[in-house]
This record gives sequence, C-alpha cells and structure tokens, in this order.
Amino acid sequence: MAQFDLIVSDVRVVRHDRAQAEVADIGVVDGRIVRVAQGLDPAEARTVVDGGGKLAFPGVVDAHQHWGIYNPLSVDTETESRACAQGGVTSALTYMRTGQYYLNKGGEYAEVFPEVLAASDGRAYVDYAFHLAPMMRKHIEEIPALVRDHGVTSFKVFMFYGSHGLHGRSADQNAFLMIPEGERYDYAHFEFVMRGIQAAREQFPDLADEISLSLHCETAEIMTAYTKLVEEEGTLTGLAAYSASRPPHSEGLAVSIASYLAHETGLPTINLLHLSSAKAMDAALRMAEAFPHINFRREVTIGHLLADIDTASGIGGKVNPPLRPREDVEALWGHLLDGKIDWVVSDHACCRDEQKFGDQRDDVFLAKSGFGGAEYLLPGLVTEGAKRGLSYGDIAKLLSWNPAQRFGLRSKGAIAEGMDADFSLVDPASTWTVRAEESESTQEYTPFEGFELTAKVVDTFLRGHRVLEDGKVVGDPQGRYLPRPAGRS
Repeated sequence: MAQFDLIVSDVRVVRHDRAQAEVADIGVVDGRIVRVAQGLDPAEARTVVDGGGKLAFPGVVDAHQHWGIYNPLSVDTETESRACAQGGVTSALTYMRTGQYYLNKGGEYAEVFPEVLAASDGRAYVDYAFHLAPMMRKHIEEIPALVRDHGVTSFKVFMFYGSHGLHGRSADQNAFLMIPEGERYDYAHFEFVMRGIQAAREQFPDLADEISLSLHCETAEIMTAYTKLVEEEGTLTGLAAYSASRPPHSEGLAVSIASYLAHETGLPTINLLHLSSAKAMDAALRMAEAFPHINFRREVTIGHLLADIDTASGIGGKVNPPLRPREDVEALWGHLLDGKIDWVVSDHACCRDEQKFGDQRDDVFLAKSGFGGAEYLLPGLVTEGAKRGLSYGDIAKLLSWNPAQRFGLRSKGAIAEGMDADFSLVDPASTWTVRAEESESTQEYTPFEGFELTAKVVDTFLRGHRVLEDGKVVGDPQGRYLPRPAGRS
C-alpha cells in the first residue's frame, strides 16, 4: 500500500525561518504535508512529481484582493483565482462590503454574507476567505456573530469614503455607501468599529490575536483639496497627476489618526494597508514608537514595489493609494529590507478595459481605480528581491507566513509537516516578459506590461492538488472557503 498520496521530489524547499533553501522531497497525505526530507521512496507514492531542482515556495497567502468589485463575484471567483494559481497564490483573502460595487446592495451581513458565500462556492481554484467592512452601526453589532458563525475574524475601514469619491471625485456618499439615513461614515464611526472589534476580541479570548482591523489610510479632505488644485493648475497628467491629487501626507495624516483611535479604544491588532510612500511609512513607524502597546502590521503591494508613475504602462496603473515617484519606491524597498514591512500583497482588483477607462481614455480622473496583479506577486518579488539581496526565506515570510499568522490561517504559510500541502515550484532562472494577454485574469491590460521578470511559477499545488502544471491552470476548481481560525489547533 502506498504510504503517500503525492511525493514532489528534488526541490529546494524555502522556509520562512531560514535564509537559504534546502534540498528535500515533500510527502503528502490527505492534503497535508507529512514528510519533508531527502530520499523519500517514489515507490511509496501514488503520484510522483519530479521537481527538477526548482525552488518550492510555500503557497502565497495574498492578504489583499478584491473579487467582485467590478465584475460579478461568481465570475471573479473563478477567473481571478486562476490568476492566483499562476502567481503561486494558494490562499486569497478578499475584501467585501455593502454599497455600490461588489453586490451593489446595502443591508445587514446576516443577509448579505450568505449570498457572498453562495456566489463563490465551488468556483475557486485556490482557497479563500473574506475581510468584511462594517459600513453602518448594525454591522458593528454583527461582529461577534460574524466571528462565531462564519469565521470572519478580519475587518476593514476605508478612511476616505465618507467625503471623497472612490475614483477621485466627491460623490453622494450615503447613496454610494447605501447606509441608513441619518448615519455617517466618519471618524466617529471608525472609533465605534474599533470598539466593536475590541469587544469581540474580549468575547473570544482564544482568537484575540487573530481578530484585527485593517485600514485604508488616506484623508478625504486633503485629497479633495489637492484634486481641485491639480485639475485647476493643469500642468500634470496621467499617473503623476493622480499621485499629486492624493499626496503622500494624506496617507501619513490618516495613519496618525487611525493609530491614535486604536490607542483610545484599546484595540492592539491594527493593519496599515498598502503604504505607498516614504511619508506614509514615516508616519507608521512614528506611531509604532508612540504606541508600543499596539501590534501594528505594515503592508505594501507588489505594484508599489515594482512600478512608479513613469514606468507603469499607462493610466491602467491608477490605484488607491496611487503609484508614486521612484524615490518613494526606493524608500519602500529600504524599509522592506530593514524588516519594517510585514507582508506584501497584490491588491488584485480586476477592472476590465471597458470599465477602467473613461470616454477620454487618457484622462486619469475619469478612469476607475485598481488593477490585477496576483499572477505577478511571487515572481515579481523574487525577481526584484534577488537584485536587492532579499533572501528566499524573507520572501516566504513576507508572502506566506506572516499573513497566515495574523489572519488565523493556522495550517497555511509554510512547507512543514502537519501543514496544508500548499506550495509552488519556481524556476529562478526563467526570464520572461509580462504580457496581459497571457494572464488568466479577464483584465486585458496590466501596468506591468513589458516588465522583464527573471523568475517564473511553473507548478502550483493546493492541498496536494496540482492546480497549475507547466504554467497552465489544470483540473476543476478545488478551492474552499476558509472560516477562521482555519487549520490545526
């Protein structure tokens, strides 16, 4: 009788707790890793895959995606999870909220979230979970039930929605957010969200470290004023104009406000999302020093590490917060190499061409915000990291271990005995050029068009199922919803 369902032989296993990869075989039974050692006998496995000396990275836990924001959730779950598999992502944590976009409806999560689960069920090629945004008072009251009944342990505040439009212009926010008449989405609401999450942490003490709040830190009033200035002055265009309209100090100010509110409410588990600039990082580090009792986590995206306002391929690179000038990119890399950034994400938000661009295709203020990128997350970080001395172990920590630990994915994030058999095989000597047409995403463009990458994901395994083979998605959807905490106790 076979001892293993699968052996992946002759790979260089990358672990988050050591810098260098180690030659080993990986043995899998019932979707879990049971042995990581040299010399496993292929005769003892039902299936053997020859890794050919490639790097075996733990499955990427992409902690920031947006399935269903511009396309139906049922569609995005299938197509964008295929793009995930291309990039070595095996667990996608995707944001969901009520209001315009997403499901385009308001209401309580008791009614809305079962619809979310039904729309995504059976369609994903990778495992997935949801962060939820408490948009109104009733949502705060629902937090304990969401933790208990659905395993939702992570929540989000979009700090600029109360007074600024999603794509750069002001809008009727109550209509946009679909919140009850008389309620406001403002700093007071954010405070009460924090108090509600802290109350849930106290109600579920065994989960407290895995119940957290993430914040999109930009300041509406600053952005509204600077958008007007940039448009009236008229000297900047494209991504440079958009960056100037949402200036870095807007991020820094929002980080400071969010941090003080966390201090005021006693909520210690705070995640500062997609920090895009030197000023945002400066504020984040100052707040960590000012409030050492708050367990901050700092996130950046692969887009903000690879592209800038001049190198991105056109205004398809519009995103919130914006891509920045090269000096901000270099500042982010400096902090990453110094260990000041906790994880790297894609912020994947598929926005197809006909949705992305306005009637005046070159007007950045008419374009919608967001783009995909999960398929470039691991190869992009390996490529650029190799140039800058980032170890493979640190890449595994940034892409897999750290987010899995924060977000309650207890069996994800590492190639180790007892963990889910989620990993990808990467050829670190494969040079290729990014072409949007080769992506599994339904997005027909990418701001990374023409970028040369020097590492390629060849195969991806999800709980021992091969979902990407020789660069191509294979088989039927195997992904599952992950109520958290997910995995071993």
